[in-house]
Amino acid sequence: MHKKVSIAYITGITFALCTTLASAQDGKLIGTAGLVQLEGSGGGGIVPWATLSGYDSQDQVSVSAVATQVDVDDYRLNVLGLSASFYDRVEVSVAQHRFDLKGAGVDIKQNIYGVKYRLYGDVVYSDWPQVSVGAQHKVLDDEAIASAVGADKTSSGTDFYVAATKVHLGAIAGYNAVWNVTARATKANEMGLLGYGGVNNDSYEIMLEASAGILFSRHFAIGVEYRQKPDNLGLGEDDWKDFFVTYIPSKDFSITLAWADLGTIAAVDDQDGLYLSLNGQLW
Repeated sequence: MHKKVSIAYITGITFALCTTLASAQDGKLIGTAGLVQLEGSGGGGIVPWATLSGYDSQDQVSVSAVATQVDVDDYRLNVLGLSASFYDRVEVSVAQHRFDLKGAGVDIKQNIYGVKYRLYGDVVYSDWPQVSVGAQHKVLDDEAIASAVGADKTSSGTDFYVAATKVHLGAIAGYNAVWNVTARATKANEMGLLGYGGVNNDSYEIMLEASAGILFSRHFAIGVEYRQKPDNLGLGEDDWKDFFVTYIPSKDFSITLAWADLGTIAAVDDQDGLYLSLNGQLW
Protein backbone atom coordinates (compact mmCIF):
# COMPACT_ATOMS: atom_id res chain seq x y z
CA MET A 1 0.00 0.00 0.00
CA HIS A 2 1.44 3.33 -1.06
CA LYS A 3 1.36 6.29 1.28
CA LYS A 4 1.82 9.84 -0.04
CA VAL A 5 4.04 12.16 1.96
CA SER A 6 3.93 15.63 0.41
CA ILE A 7 6.94 17.07 2.21
CA ALA A 8 9.24 15.02 4.42
CA TYR A 9 11.77 16.80 6.57
CA ILE A 10 15.12 15.13 6.81
CA THR A 11 17.51 16.24 9.50
CA GLY A 12 20.88 14.54 9.35
CA ILE A 13 23.24 15.43 12.17
CA THR A 14 26.74 14.06 11.74
CA PHE A 15 29.43 14.70 14.30
CA ALA A 16 32.88 13.24 13.68
CA LEU A 17 35.79 13.41 16.10
CA CYS A 18 39.23 12.51 14.79
CA THR A 19 42.22 11.70 16.93
CA THR A 20 45.52 11.36 15.09
CA LEU A 21 48.43 9.41 16.47
CA ALA A 22 50.72 11.91 14.72
CA SER A 23 49.83 15.52 14.00
CA ALA A 24 48.28 15.87 10.54
CA GLN A 25 47.97 19.66 10.43
CA ASP A 26 50.58 19.80 7.66
CA GLY A 27 49.28 16.70 5.88
CA LYS A 28 46.56 17.53 3.34
CA LEU A 29 44.99 20.78 2.17
CA ILE A 30 41.89 21.86 4.05
CA GLY A 31 38.73 20.22 2.71
CA THR A 32 40.51 17.55 0.65
CA ALA A 33 39.72 14.77 3.13
CA GLY A 34 36.02 15.14 2.36
CA LEU A 35 33.33 14.15 4.89
CA VAL A 36 32.06 10.87 6.33
CA GLN A 37 29.24 9.26 4.38
CA LEU A 38 26.26 7.29 5.71
CA GLU A 39 28.02 3.92 5.55
CA GLY A 40 31.03 5.13 7.56
CA SER A 41 33.51 5.65 4.72
CA GLY A 42 35.30 8.86 3.80
CA GLY A 43 33.57 10.76 1.01
CA GLY A 44 30.44 12.83 0.58
CA GLY A 45 27.19 12.50 2.47
CA ILE A 46 25.71 9.67 0.39
CA VAL A 47 28.66 8.65 -1.83
CA PRO A 48 32.03 7.11 -0.86
CA TRP A 49 34.91 8.96 -2.53
CA ALA A 50 38.46 7.87 -3.29
CA THR A 51 39.60 10.09 -0.39
CA LEU A 52 40.30 8.52 3.00
CA SER A 53 38.55 9.69 6.15
CA GLY A 54 41.40 11.65 7.79
CA TYR A 55 43.96 14.36 7.02
CA ASP A 56 46.87 11.95 7.62
CA SER A 57 49.87 12.02 5.28
CA GLN A 58 52.21 9.14 4.39
CA ASP A 59 53.75 8.94 7.88
CA GLN A 60 50.56 9.53 9.94
CA VAL A 61 47.51 7.69 11.25
CA SER A 62 44.07 9.15 12.03
CA VAL A 63 41.08 7.76 13.90
CA SER A 64 37.55 9.11 13.41
CA ALA A 65 34.22 8.69 15.18
CA VAL A 66 30.92 9.58 13.54
CA ALA A 67 27.29 9.89 14.68
CA THR A 68 24.56 10.61 12.14
CA GLN A 69 20.79 10.97 12.28
CA VAL A 70 18.45 11.16 9.29
CA ASP A 71 14.82 11.85 10.20
CA VAL A 72 11.84 11.76 7.81
CA ASP A 73 8.11 11.58 8.41
CA ASP A 74 7.94 7.79 8.42
CA TYR A 75 11.51 6.72 9.17
CA ARG A 76 14.51 7.62 11.31
CA LEU A 77 18.06 6.45 10.63
CA ASN A 78 20.73 6.70 13.33
CA VAL A 79 24.36 5.91 12.47
CA LEU A 80 27.31 5.40 14.80
CA GLY A 81 30.74 4.61 13.39
CA LEU A 82 34.50 4.52 13.74
CA SER A 83 37.10 4.75 10.99
CA ALA A 84 40.89 4.75 10.86
CA SER A 85 43.14 5.94 8.05
CA PHE A 86 46.68 4.55 7.90
CA TYR A 87 49.48 6.48 6.17
CA ASP A 88 47.17 7.94 3.50
CA ARG A 89 46.87 4.45 2.01
CA VAL A 90 44.32 2.27 3.84
CA GLU A 91 41.03 3.07 5.58
CA VAL A 92 39.06 0.68 7.77
CA SER A 93 35.64 1.51 9.21
CA VAL A 94 32.75 0.10 11.17
CA ALA A 95 29.28 1.63 11.37
CA GLN A 96 25.93 0.68 12.83
CA HIS A 97 22.59 1.65 11.30
CA ARG A 98 19.44 1.74 13.40
CA PHE A 99 16.47 2.25 11.09
CA ASP A 100 13.22 3.09 12.86
CA LEU A 101 9.85 2.58 11.14
CA LYS A 102 8.02 5.13 13.26
CA GLY A 103 4.42 4.09 12.66
CA ALA A 104 5.13 0.38 13.07
CA GLY A 105 7.38 0.71 16.10
CA VAL A 106 9.97 -1.49 14.39
CA ASP A 107 13.71 -0.93 14.66
CA ILE A 108 16.08 -2.52 12.11
CA LYS A 109 19.75 -2.76 13.05
CA GLN A 110 22.53 -3.23 10.52
CA ASN A 111 26.30 -3.35 11.02
CA ILE A 112 28.67 -2.27 8.22
CA TYR A 113 32.35 -3.21 8.07
CA GLY A 114 34.34 -1.29 5.46
CA VAL A 115 37.81 -1.25 3.98
CA LYS A 116 39.27 1.10 1.36
CA TYR A 117 42.66 1.06 -0.36
CA ARG A 118 44.14 3.96 -2.30
CA LEU A 119 45.58 2.51 -5.50
CA TYR A 120 47.32 5.58 -6.86
CA GLY A 121 47.10 9.31 -7.46
CA ASP A 122 46.41 12.32 -5.27
CA VAL A 123 43.31 14.49 -5.33
CA VAL A 124 45.42 17.64 -5.81
CA TYR A 125 49.02 16.96 -6.74
CA SER A 126 48.84 14.27 -9.44
CA ASP A 127 47.73 14.78 -13.05
CA TRP A 128 45.39 11.81 -12.79
CA PRO A 129 42.63 11.54 -10.17
CA GLN A 130 43.08 9.67 -6.92
CA VAL A 131 41.68 6.16 -7.36
CA SER A 132 40.64 3.82 -4.54
CA VAL A 133 38.88 0.48 -4.26
CA GLY A 134 36.68 -0.51 -1.36
CA ALA A 135 34.25 -3.01 0.10
CA GLN A 136 31.39 -2.66 2.58
CA HIS A 137 30.15 -5.86 4.26
CA LYS A 138 26.69 -5.40 5.77
CA VAL A 139 25.04 -7.64 8.36
CA LEU A 140 21.36 -7.38 9.29
CA ASP A 141 20.47 -8.19 12.91
CA ASP A 142 16.71 -8.32 12.25
CA GLU A 143 15.72 -10.10 9.05
CA ALA A 144 11.91 -10.02 9.46
CA ILE A 145 11.23 -6.88 7.38
CA ALA A 146 13.62 -7.91 4.62
CA SER A 147 11.91 -11.29 4.44
CA ALA A 148 8.44 -9.70 4.44
CA VAL A 149 9.23 -7.46 1.44
CA GLY A 150 10.61 -10.39 -0.57
CA ALA A 151 14.39 -9.98 -0.35
CA ASP A 152 16.31 -12.91 -1.85
CA LYS A 153 18.90 -12.83 0.98
CA THR A 154 18.09 -11.38 4.37
CA SER A 155 21.18 -11.91 6.52
CA SER A 156 24.19 -10.18 4.95
CA GLY A 157 25.71 -8.86 1.73
CA THR A 158 28.81 -7.09 0.46
CA ASP A 159 29.14 -4.06 -1.82
CA PHE A 160 32.31 -3.53 -3.85
CA TYR A 161 33.27 -0.19 -5.38
CA VAL A 162 35.95 1.75 -7.20
CA ALA A 163 36.08 5.54 -6.85
CA ALA A 164 37.99 8.33 -8.59
CA THR A 165 38.27 11.83 -7.08
CA LYS A 166 40.04 14.95 -8.36
CA VAL A 167 40.43 18.58 -7.31
CA HIS A 168 41.17 21.04 -10.14
CA LEU A 169 42.79 24.26 -8.97
CA GLY A 170 41.33 27.45 -10.48
CA ALA A 171 39.26 25.45 -12.96
CA ILE A 172 35.97 27.40 -12.92
CA ALA A 173 36.31 31.21 -13.08
CA GLY A 174 39.39 30.93 -10.93
CA TYR A 175 37.71 28.77 -8.29
CA ASN A 176 38.76 25.24 -7.38
CA ALA A 177 36.48 22.40 -8.47
CA VAL A 178 36.14 18.82 -7.19
CA TRP A 179 34.48 15.79 -8.72
CA ASN A 180 34.06 12.14 -7.83
CA VAL A 181 32.76 9.13 -9.74
CA THR A 182 32.06 5.83 -7.98
CA ALA A 183 31.00 2.52 -9.56
CA ARG A 184 29.39 0.18 -7.02
CA ALA A 185 28.62 -3.52 -7.49
CA THR A 186 25.67 -4.22 -5.21
CA LYS A 187 22.57 -6.28 -4.51
CA ALA A 188 21.55 -4.14 -1.50
CA ASN A 189 18.00 -2.86 -1.07
CA GLU A 190 18.01 0.60 0.59
CA MET A 191 21.69 0.23 1.57
CA GLY A 192 20.97 -3.33 2.80
CA LEU A 193 18.32 -2.36 5.37
CA LEU A 194 15.76 -4.33 3.33
CA GLY A 195 18.06 -7.22 2.49
CA TYR A 196 19.67 -8.12 -0.82
CA GLY A 197 18.14 -9.03 -4.16
CA GLY A 198 14.48 -9.75 -4.81
CA VAL A 199 11.82 -10.67 -7.33
CA ASN A 200 13.14 -8.26 -9.97
CA ASN A 201 16.80 -9.20 -9.65
CA ASP A 202 19.05 -11.23 -7.34
CA SER A 203 22.41 -10.66 -9.03
CA TYR A 204 25.05 -7.97 -8.63
CA GLU A 205 24.45 -4.82 -10.66
CA ILE A 206 26.79 -1.91 -11.31
CA MET A 207 25.37 1.34 -9.92
CA LEU A 208 26.76 4.81 -10.70
CA GLU A 209 27.43 7.35 -7.95
CA ALA A 210 28.82 10.83 -8.53
CA SER A 211 29.60 14.12 -6.81
CA ALA A 212 30.68 17.54 -8.06
CA GLY A 213 31.40 20.79 -6.26
CA ILE A 214 32.97 24.24 -6.44
CA LEU A 215 35.20 25.60 -3.67
CA PHE A 216 34.57 29.34 -3.64
CA SER A 217 37.29 29.71 -1.01
CA ARG A 218 39.34 27.49 1.28
CA HIS A 219 36.35 27.49 3.62
CA PHE A 220 33.19 27.41 1.49
CA ALA A 221 31.91 24.93 -1.12
CA ILE A 222 28.68 24.00 -2.89
CA GLY A 223 27.89 20.91 -4.90
CA VAL A 224 25.60 18.07 -5.88
CA GLU A 225 25.58 14.30 -5.38
CA TYR A 226 23.82 11.43 -7.11
CA ARG A 227 23.49 7.78 -6.11
CA GLN A 228 21.89 5.24 -8.42
CA LYS A 229 19.89 2.52 -6.64
CA PRO A 230 18.76 -0.93 -7.82
CA ASP A 231 15.04 -1.79 -7.71
CA ASN A 232 15.33 -5.47 -6.84
CA LEU A 233 12.09 -5.68 -4.86
CA GLY A 234 9.74 -3.96 -7.31
CA LEU A 235 8.80 -1.34 -4.68
CA GLY A 236 9.97 1.62 -6.76
CA GLU A 237 13.32 2.21 -5.00
CA ASP A 238 14.50 5.57 -6.35
CA ASP A 239 17.93 7.05 -6.93
CA TRP A 240 19.18 9.50 -4.32
CA LYS A 241 20.20 13.11 -5.02
CA ASP A 242 21.30 16.07 -2.94
CA PHE A 243 22.46 19.67 -3.27
CA PHE A 244 24.89 20.68 -0.52
CA VAL A 245 26.55 23.74 0.96
CA THR A 246 29.64 23.19 3.12
CA TYR A 247 31.45 25.60 5.42
CA ILE A 248 34.93 24.50 6.59
CA PRO A 249 36.36 27.03 9.06
CA SER A 250 39.36 24.77 9.75
CA LYS A 251 40.56 21.18 9.44
CA ASP A 252 39.02 20.58 12.85
CA PHE A 253 35.40 21.29 11.91
CA SER A 254 32.96 21.56 9.02
CA ILE A 255 29.24 22.17 8.58
CA THR A 256 27.23 20.84 5.63
CA LEU A 257 23.62 21.66 4.83
CA ALA A 258 21.94 19.85 1.93
CA TRP A 259 18.60 19.44 0.25
CA ALA A 260 18.22 15.69 -0.15
CA ASP A 261 15.78 13.88 -2.44
CA LEU A 262 15.59 10.19 -1.47
CA GLY A 263 12.48 9.46 -3.53
CA THR A 264 10.45 6.40 -2.54
CA ILE A 265 11.54 4.31 0.43
CA ALA A 266 9.67 1.03 1.05
CA ALA A 267 6.73 2.20 -1.07
CA VAL A 268 6.43 5.56 0.77
CA ASP A 269 6.77 8.38 -1.78
CA ASP A 270 8.42 11.82 -1.81
CA GLN A 271 11.00 11.42 0.93
CA ASP A 272 12.85 14.72 0.48
CA GLY A 273 13.99 17.47 2.80
CA LEU A 274 17.03 18.78 4.67
CA TYR A 275 20.29 17.04 5.59
CA LEU A 276 22.54 18.68 8.17
CA SER A 277 26.05 17.37 8.73
CA LEU A 278 28.55 18.43 11.41
CA ASN A 279 32.05 17.00 11.14
CA GLY A 280 34.84 17.62 13.60
CA GLN A 281 38.43 16.45 14.05
CA LEU A 282 40.40 16.36 17.30
CA TRP A 283 44.15 16.17 16.65
